[in-house]
Amino acid sequence: MEAGNQTGVLKFILLGLSEDMDSQPLLFGLFLFMLLVTVLGNLLIILAVSSDSHLHTPMYFFLSNLSLSDIGFTSTTVLKMLVNIQTRSNTITYEGCLTQMYFFMIFAGLDNLLLTVMAYDRFVAICHPLRYTVIMNPHLCGLLLLLSWLICLTYSLLQSLMFLRVSFCKGTEIPHFFCELTQILKLACSDTLANDILLYFVTGLLGVIPLTGILFSYSRIISCIMGISSVARKYKAFSTCGSHLLVVSLFYGVGLGVYLTSGTTHPSRKGSIASVIYTVVTPMLNPFIYSLKNRDMKRALRRLFRRGAYSQ
Repeated sequence: MEAGNQTGVLKFILLGLSEDMDSQPLLFGLFLFMLLVTVLGNLLIILAVSSDSHLHTPMYFFLSNLSLSDIGFTSTTVLKMLVNIQTRSNTITYEGCLTQMYFFMIFAGLDNLLLTVMAYDRFVAICHPLRYTVIMNPHLCGLLLLLSWLICLTYSLLQSLMFLRVSFCKGTEIPHFFCELTQILKLACSDTLANDILLYFVTGLLGVIPLTGILFSYSRIISCIMGISSVARKYKAFSTCGSHLLVVSLFYGVGLGVYLTSGTTHPSRKGSIASVIYTVVTPMLNPFIYSLKNRDMKRALRRLFRRGAYSQ
């Protein structure tokens, strides 16, 4: 393939997690199972929140939107991987790769911002309980959600438009199971300095600022909890944010591992495993984390199941 912008006919090759053909059926079954669990689990969260009036609060409003984002986050990458395994073809078109990157960046950023907003919600609920309904009013909740979407849509669109100027000539093998921007830019035969600057600037911005907001919120939460004299009230206050804290730790812990390994010239197997945990396992675990120790959510799910059983 000659040098120059041949993106109209260009196809990429996704090397996937393993080149061993004997392991492909196992990978197909495993990822199909995780995809179904992720979609069904997060759909149950959305249905439970929307059908139970007791859960029509800011915390569950953002949780249902996080579940919706998690469905898109996992589906964006896993569906194409399953199709490739089933058809025994590991190619993806230029347009398909661009589309996958666009939606992946949207949902990854949305997860990040929603977790930050949920941390702020917990800060207000614990540190300013008497003013909680006044501060976290429906107008503010809708505005925060809209702002999160606008930031992610704008960044993803800008990054996609910048990607259109990149030319590819040879070596279009992506050492991953989906189109990850950092890996694709390494295949370019044109100058990608502007793309790299934008990528690292926005990644740092969308990573550092939300994480700083979460850390600040929890520092204030811990300070408020320590000021409570009753042990029972302390436990109750901390239990309201325990699930969110676990999800945040998992999201940022694995995300840091993915970020560090993506910067290497030859991504290791550990990097691929970290990406799987980040894009598939974490969204799959979120419904379990938020429902297992949450009495209100478990009650709402039981009502949902009873309603479904009665309708039959």
